[in-house]
Amino acid sequence: MKFCKKYEEYMQGKREKDFPGVGLKKLKKVLKRCRRDLESQRQRREGEEESKCPSSCAVCDGTFFPSLLEEMSIVVGCFNQRAQKLLEMHLATGFLKYFAWFWGNSQQNHETLMQEGKDLVTYAIINSVAMRKILKKYDKIHFSKQGQVFKSQAFKMHIEILQSPWLSELMAFYINLRQTKVRDEAIMRPFGDCSLTFNDDKPRLSCELFDSMKIEVDLTCSICLDTVFDPVSLICGHIFCYICSCSAASVTIVDGLKAADPKAKCPLCRQEGVFEGALPLDELNILLSRSCHDYWEIRLHNERAERLRQAKEHWQLQCQAFVGF
Repeated sequence: MKFCKKYEEYMQGKREKDFPGVGLKKLKKVLKRCRRDLESQRQRREGEEESKCPSSCAVCDGTFFPSLLEEMSIVVGCFNQRAQKLLEMHLATGFLKYFAWFWGNSQQNHETLMQEGKDLVTYAIINSVAMRKILKKYDKIHFSKQGQVFKSQAFKMHIEILQSPWLSELMAFYINLRQTKVRDEAIMRPFGDCSLTFNDDKPRLSCELFDSMKIEVDLTCSICLDTVFDPVSLICGHIFCYICSCSAASVTIVDGLKAADPKAKCPLCRQEGVFEGALPLDELNILLSRSCHDYWEIRLHNERAERLRQAKEHWQLQCQAFVGF
């Protein structure tokens, strides 16, 4: 498997920096052992239909899925933690901003942040591909769809790394930093490039790896059907305008998404409890405000009017409740 070699070469350097990964070789050995067991069963059952892995496979259920689940959780946790730390440093204000400036001069700091952003995006995508390939191999060996079922369960458990809201933020972060440089140095392998593209005025974030792997993030709000404004990402990974997400959660802008009902569901995937931990996408907001300037000005004017209206209604209700009528 060509990808397995590329992955091991890539992760060899990352493990030196304490980046966890998916044990592809170990998981492939588990599947190889299971394949031998299935072949021996076929030989004992001559004349019957081709043996298929039952709904519960002792070899896979006991080793393969628990190992993969643990590794996916560790990889996603590491990615989220490092991405959050990097972006907080970039958007730091006050004392933290001066500390970041003291850490290195502006040019070195800029290049260091840019390189770390590229490394984290690459790390996320390549590990996502590794997970999908090993699950596909599982289904191929067992003539089943249990691998796809496991992937769906991982999505519900929020351990699918492409589902992480920090990935969109990092892609926007990298583009923002790149746009501030007059010259962009040669991009290191295996990273291709991140870009913001428009198709029929619909924006998308895209990123490529190995000249063949590509991910795209749709930046159209599925509620207002327009470019996301003041975007937030729910825990499930879906991106909406902040005011649209408040409307979907049946809360006012004044109360915010933390006041949402725990049973409130995502408008797209219908998962519950996804609003309280919503993440504001500040880097993406900066990128879109620069790329869609005219649209941003119009939307900003309308948003301010709506926020003032909701704030006025909120405080009127508060005053009425305090006075008692």
